[in-house]
This record gives sequence, structure tokens and C-alpha cells, in this order.
Amino acid sequence: MPTKGPGLYGSGTLGPWQDLIRRISPEDQIRDTLTFDGIFLFGDSIAVQDSAALERRLADSTGDSIAFHDWSGQPASAAVDALEEWSRDYGLPRRIVMAVGTNDIFDPPAFAAQVERAMKIAGPDRTVYWVNVYVSRTKQPAAVRDADLANSAWVNQELNEAAAVHPNLRIIDWSSFLTSRPNGPTPYLRDGVHTSEPLGGSARNELIAEAIKSGP
Repeated sequence: MPTKGPGLYGSGTLGPWQDLIRRISPEDQIRDTLTFDGIFLFGDSIAVQDSAALERRLADSTGDSIAFHDWSGQPASAAVDALEEWSRDYGLPRRIVMAVGTNDIFDPPAFAAQVERAMKIAGPDRTVYWVNVYVSRTKQPAAVRDADLANSAWVNQELNEAAAVHPNLRIIDWSSFLTSRPNGPTPYLRDGVHTSEPLGGSARNELIAEAIKSGP
């Protein structure tokens, strides 16, 4: 999470991310995924790390193909821009996974509008699965960690409110999974944000795969 300065909400501000590592499917994979009624996924650095394993898991468990637009550091606005671009250039499958929002803890009030944009682009006949967020960066001071948690809850509340309006928006509740574990989130997160390997990455991918298996 590229951050700088104190920010308005206690977590800092999002720094430059455009040159960070990314994992974006080539055009032939995107088109093949559409042809075989697969899944589009738009994610941030967590997905950059975990999505190759998710691809294998889905192939084994559901047979679904998946195309990715994963970019470290990207906020929801950039992911929705990519969703809009793919919609225009290729069309969209009936299932879309949005694994973004973690980088929106730096400006929580802006997040709700991006969820609405995504739902408008997807339209009412597609299912959008959105992974909610949990951030409490272990290398930051206590006040920043507390702000991270508060801003994560703010982002998640905006998602909950959107789901109440859009019946085709399904929340994958990563945050509740982490906070309900007997030993808390620590075994599943290597830095309070990104998944540990293999435990955290496997658990998060399993939540996504199970949500997709359960259908719209």
C-alpha cells in the first residue's frame, strides 16, 4: 500500500501506484473467458499475489476460467475504470469479482460512488461479487492501525449499503472471516493487510471460490 503524509482520515494518503507490479490477462485469455462463460476479476496487490492460485482452484473446483486485471496499489476508481474499459472493448461475462477497496481506506467517502459505477456498468443481470476489506498495518503506530480499522469498517459499511440496494451485489465477507478466527487475523495476514502464504491466501481464495460455487 503506497502511502504518504497523514491524510484526512488517519491512515495517510494513497501514494503513486501506477508503476507498481500488476497481473493483467492478455486479450486472448479475456476473449476465451467470455466465450466459456467465465469470470472477470479486478483486484489490487492482494489479488496480484493470490490470483494465480485462485485460477487453479476455480479450474479444479468449478471448471470456471478467469481473466484478471490485478494492479498493486490501485483504488476502486481505477479498477472500475478497467471494468468500464473491458466492458467497452470485449463485453462482460455474467459474473464479475471486485477484489478492491483496501486502498480506499485513505479516502473512504469516495468509495461508495465507485461501487455505484461498477454496478451501473455491470447492469442488473450480472452478479458482482465484492470482497470486503480488513486493514490494520502492523508496522504502523497504534493510532494509524486504529484508523485503518475504522476506515475499513467505513468502506465495508458502504458496500453493505450498496448491497441493500442492488440484489445482484454479493459481498464476500473477508473481514468477518478474519475477525471471527480463534487467534484473530494475525495468522492469515503477513503485515496486517496482505495474506500470509499459504494459510491466508488459501483461506481468501476459498471464500471467493465458495461464493462463486454457490451461484448468484
